[in-house]
Amino acid sequence: MALSARIPCLCLLGLLSLTQTACNTVPPGHLRQSQLRSRQLYDQNQAIASARDQASQSAQQLAQQNQSLKQDLDVASKRLDNFSSERSKMQQQIVKLMNDSNYRSPLSAESTRRFEELAGKYPDFDFDPNTGVSKFTSDILFTSGSADLRSSANPLLKDFAQIMNEGDAGQLNILVVGHTDDKRISKKSTAAKHPTNWHLSTNRANSVVLSLAKAGLQEGRMGVAGYSMHQPLVPNKDDKSRGQNRRVEIYVLAPDAIVAGWDPQDTRRN
Repeated sequence: MALSARIPCLCLLGLLSLTQTACNTVPPGHLRQSQLRSRQLYDQNQAIASARDQASQSAQQLAQQNQSLKQDLDVASKRLDNFSSERSKMQQQIVKLMNDSNYRSPLSAESTRRFEELAGKYPDFDFDPNTGVSKFTSDILFTSGSADLRSSANPLLKDFAQIMNEGDAGQLNILVVGHTDDKRISKKSTAAKHPTNWHLSTNRANSVVLSLAKAGLQEGRMGVAGYSMHQPLVPNKDDKSRGQNRRVEIYVLAPDAIVAGWDPQDTRRN
């Protein structure tokens, strides 16, 4: 073939080769976008896998916490049952004590005389020399619906603690019992602190015990109970009778008296 004829053929073959190569080559910009997209999908899959693992760990931790909480609730329930049983025993002992006509005061003549003088000093404080039971009207100790002691009650309770810490009375124990009238708790501000008369009666007894402890009476010598509205002195027919029923009573107990498992030997060791 003549040289002039071969040149056009070579040019044609070269052009065909360039065209074929261009068809099989991805533009660089498109390739870069595909790579970035693949990387994004990989990162997203990794994040999803990590989140799934964390969720699984959280679920296991939550299951363990629920199991632990269930165990704590079981323990608390058993303790509440034990407390209710002890409270029932204490109530039975107190009822027996209150209804025992043969019960006599364990106080000595000297301590009895001092308590009688205390009753003469504070008109709203009542003392029975035969039984040794002291009664405080609620009005002398608390404002209506409150378990916070009046500041004016502190001298009386301080004098009471002093008598109980001296002479033969220093060997005796006391039981502080709270009572309310028959009116239900209605004020929201009161109900927030004392939802029921049960709460109010026991909370008031607690306040008296804490005040006596602050005045120097050993805590191991004291016990607390509350009777709500269920042990009235007189029928709740008017404000005057209700005032009589709102009270705190203190029972003086002999050294060997045991109330609801209260061991005097443990008291002496405290």
